[in-house]
Amino acid sequence: MNSASSLKKSAGPAGLDAGSHPAPVALLDRDGSLLAFNERVLAMVTREDVPLLERLRYLCIVSSNLDEFFEVRMAPHLQASRAGHGGLPIFEQISAAAHALVERQYALYNDVLTPLFQRSGIEIVAHGERNAEQRSWVQSYFRREVRPLLVPVSLDPSHPFPMVANKSLNFIVRLQGKDAFGRHNEVAIVKVPRVLPRIIALPDRLCSKGRLFVSLSSVIRAHLHELFAGREVLHFSQFRVTRNSDLAVQEADVADLRSALRAGLEHRHFGEAVRLEVSSGCSQFLVDFLLQQFDLPVQSVYRVHGPVNLNRLTQLIDLVADPALMWPTYQASYPRQLVPGQDLFERLKQGDVCLHQPFESFDAVIDFLRQAVEDPQVLAIRQTVYRTGSDSEMMKLLREAVRRGKEVMVVVELKARFDEEANINWAEMLESIGAQVVYGVLGLKTHAKMLLVTRREGRSIKRYVHLSTGNYNPRTARLYTDVSYLSADPVLTQDVEHLFYHLGSQSRLPKLNRLLVAPHALHGSLMEKIEALARSAAQGGQARIVAKMNSLTDEKLIRALMGAGRQGVQIDLIVRGACMLPAQVPGQTDNIRVRSVVGRFLEHSRLFYFSDGQEDSLFLSSADWMNRNMFGRVELAWPVTDPSIRQRLIDECLVAYLHDSRDAWQLQPDGSYLPAQPAPRQRRHSAQLALMARYGVTGSKNR
Repeated sequence: MNSASSLKKSAGPAGLDAGSHPAPVALLDRDGSLLAFNERVLAMVTREDVPLLERLRYLCIVSSNLDEFFEVRMAPHLQASRAGHGGLPIFEQISAAAHALVERQYALYNDVLTPLFQRSGIEIVAHGERNAEQRSWVQSYFRREVRPLLVPVSLDPSHPFPMVANKSLNFIVRLQGKDAFGRHNEVAIVKVPRVLPRIIALPDRLCSKGRLFVSLSSVIRAHLHELFAGREVLHFSQFRVTRNSDLAVQEADVADLRSALRAGLEHRHFGEAVRLEVSSGCSQFLVDFLLQQFDLPVQSVYRVHGPVNLNRLTQLIDLVADPALMWPTYQASYPRQLVPGQDLFERLKQGDVCLHQPFESFDAVIDFLRQAVEDPQVLAIRQTVYRTGSDSEMMKLLREAVRRGKEVMVVVELKARFDEEANINWAEMLESIGAQVVYGVLGLKTHAKMLLVTRREGRSIKRYVHLSTGNYNPRTARLYTDVSYLSADPVLTQDVEHLFYHLGSQSRLPKLNRLLVAPHALHGSLMEKIEALARSAAQGGQARIVAKMNSLTDEKLIRALMGAGRQGVQIDLIVRGACMLPAQVPGQTDNIRVRSVVGRFLEHSRLFYFSDGQEDSLFLSSADWMNRNMFGRVELAWPVTDPSIRQRLIDECLVAYLHDSRDAWQLQPDGSYLPAQPAPRQRRHSAQLALMARYGVTGSKNR
C-alpha cells in the first residue's frame, strides 16, 4: 500500500480566490442520506461475487436498518406533519424514498434471491405449492406447536383493539357470520408469539431433493379458519407495526436514572406508531381499519410482497448453514506487534501497540484485561462500557477483579440505544459485588472507549491504557473495522486518568496534553485545524485533509470543510453512512471528494489526518462528526505519536480505502452515489480483501 506522501501529493481542481464569496450551497438531507446508505447495502444483494446466503444476510441487514430508521428518525417528521408545521413535504419525501427502497428490497427477494435459492435446492414452500404429505405434516405441526399458543381476539366493546407490540407479527381477519353470542363482530386480531420460529424445516422424508422450509406466517394463514369455528374468513392479512422507540428520559427530573430507564424500557414496545406493514393483497377495508387504530396517514402503509419482516429470514441462514454459500471462514491473526502469552506490561514499556480489527484479533485486548485482573501488582482497573453485549467476557473479568480485591471503577452508559437493558444488568451486577459504578455526566452519553490499568512497580505507580474507536464487544469486534491502541505513555495515561476522575467526581476537567475530549475541546480543536489549513492553502501551501468516519452531519464542521476546500485544501472523506456535505459541486466543493465503503465488514473506524505540507498529524477517535457526538456525548480523540504506527494506519485505513474500486461508492453533486471505478488498465482493488490477505492466519480459507 502507498505511503503518507501519496496523501500529500493528491491534488484536485484549484480552489477559489480568497476574496470570492459564492452563495452558500444547500447541504444534503440527513435522512435521505441514511436511506441512500441502505441502498448501497442493498446493492450487495445483486453482486455475484457475494455468496448466496451472505446476499440474503445483506437483505436482512437492510430490513433491520429500516426498522431502526423508523423507530428513531420518523416520529418527529410524522408529528410535524400532524401539527401542520411545514413537516408534511418532508414526511412525504422521506416516505416516498422509503417506499421505493422497500419495493426494491422485495423485488430482489422475489425475483433474484428466491430463484437462486431454488437452483441451490433451497426453497420456502408456499401453501399452494405443498403436496398432500407436506400439507398433512404442516397441519400436524400447526395443531401441535402453534395452535396452543394462539388466542384470537374478536373485537367488540368488551374486547377493544389489543395493544400490539413494536415489530411483532400479527394477523387481522375479517369474518362473516355471527359469533357464539349472535353478534356481528367482524374483525379479529391474532397475535403471533415471538417464541415461535419464523422458518420451519420440513423433514427430509418430505423433501424429494434439496432442503425445504415453510414460513410460520404461511402455516398460520393456511389454518386461520380453524381458529374461528362456525364462521367464514372473508379477508385476512399479516401485519406489523413499528413504533417510536427512542427512549427519552428527562434526566434532570429523575432521582435515579437507572430505575427511570428500566421503567421506560417496559413501555418502549408500545410507543407511538410510525409505520404499518401489511401483505400486498390486504383489503382496503382492513388497511383503513388498521390506519384508524394506529392513527397513521396513508403514507405510513407499506404493502409488501412477502414476509412483513424480512429480518427474520436470518433464521434461514442459520438453518441452511452451507459453507459453500457463505463467506469463506476468516481467522484473524494475533496482532503482529505482540506474542501470545507475553507480558503485555513489559511489552508496552517498549512502545505503543496498535491493533487493526477485525483483521487482527480482539483477543489481545481481552488478554490485556485478563493480565491486569490476574496480576497481583495491579491495584485498579477503570473502564467505560457502552455496548458490550449480554454475555461479555470482559464484564466477567471485571467481576473477577473485584473478587480479587482490586479497585474497579466502571463508567456504564445506561442510554446506549437498544443496549440499555444489558448495561443496566451489568451495572447492577458489578455494583452488587462492590465495584464503583457511575453513569457519566448528567445530560451526556459517555461514548468514549477507554480502559485504564494502574499498577505498582517498585516504589512507583505506572499506568497502562487501551483506547479504541469501537466498543468492548468481542462479537462485533469480528465484524466491524476498528482500531485499538495500547500505550504506557505517561502523558496519555495521565490524561485518561484525569478524564475518569472527571466522569466520577464531576469536578472540572484540567487542561489535557494529548486527549481531545468532547463536549469540551474536540469540536473546537477540529475547527481550528481545518481553518489553519485553509489559511495555509490560501497562502499557497499544499494543505491536505483525509478523514474516515461513520457519519458527517455537523453543519459547522461541514461549512468549515467547504470553506477550506474553496481555499485549495485537498479533502478526501471516507464516510460510511450519512453525509450531508455535497461533494464535487462546481465552484463550491470541487476540492472535496466523498466515498463510502460497503464490504464484508462494517466500516467503523474513525481517523482524522491533517497536513500543511510540512507537518502531518493523525488522530484516532470514538466520535463521528455529528453535533450529538461533539456536544451531547463524552467522546475522545487522541494523536498517534509513534511514527511507524502512524504510517501503518495511514496506509491501511486511509490510502487503501481511497484506492478501493471494488467496495467503494463515490458521492455525486446531487447526493447520489455511483460505484467507484478503477484507474485505466488497473484491476479492481478491495481494501478489506487486501487486509484480510495481509493479516489472515496462514492456511485459513479467506478471500
